[in-house]
Amino acid sequence: MPTALELVDAAIAESEGRLGLAPGAPIGASKKQNNNKKQPKKQQQQPKKQAATKNENQPDICKLEFKVGVITKVWDHPNADKLYCEEINVGEDAPRQIASGLRPHFTLEQMMGQRLLVVSNLKAKNLVKFKSHGMVLCAAATVEGDKEIVEFVEPPEGAEIGEVVTFEGLPKPEPWSGAQVEKKKVFQACMAGMKTTEEGLAAWNGHVFTTSAGPCKAKTIKNGAMR
Repeated sequence: MPTALELVDAAIAESEGRLGLAPGAPIGASKKQNNNKKQPKKQQQQPKKQAATKNENQPDICKLEFKVGVITKVWDHPNADKLYCEEINVGEDAPRQIASGLRPHFTLEQMMGQRLLVVSNLKAKNLVKFKSHGMVLCAAATVEGDKEIVEFVEPPEGAEIGEVVTFEGLPKPEPWSGAQVEKKKVFQACMAGMKTTEEGLAAWNGHVFTTSAGPCKAKTIKNGAMR
């Protein structure tokens, strides 16, 4: 027959078993063990870094990117009487789709195969339900009172498709992103200085647009605004 002490020990052992305690462990140890478990630390969200603006100190014209291109396809914009839709090869994986307000000035035949300059780092815009990824650069002049003539700014024949234009007397351009160009209104800031010279050469504040094959120019327009 078990003694009283043995009965007490048996009762204690039974209670420990029900409570999930190790033999001899104080009551409440299980809770303490659970409370001592380390809680996973919440990861602190790092502040998003804004894209660094490339070389803010360069001349405004060097923040833009002008590429040598050629029109490989052109058609009338279905919803806008003054717009053409073009596919332009600028040396990238796929042609750029660009809309231009040139229907009053050129026929489809004149547009097709035209070599030109494309402003290639402008933010894409929807022009009457057609997404335009850049713009073509032209020179314009007013004659006979209010009649406007428009000509393409053309690269020399030897300039390769996709070549990026540089500017005589200025550092090599470090073009900004389309979002930065739009936010800082870079193109608008350059417009006043973009004109053809007395020789018809494309220039910004007198700095001629140039390629490895020579300067870019309009056919006949001198001292004309470029846009």
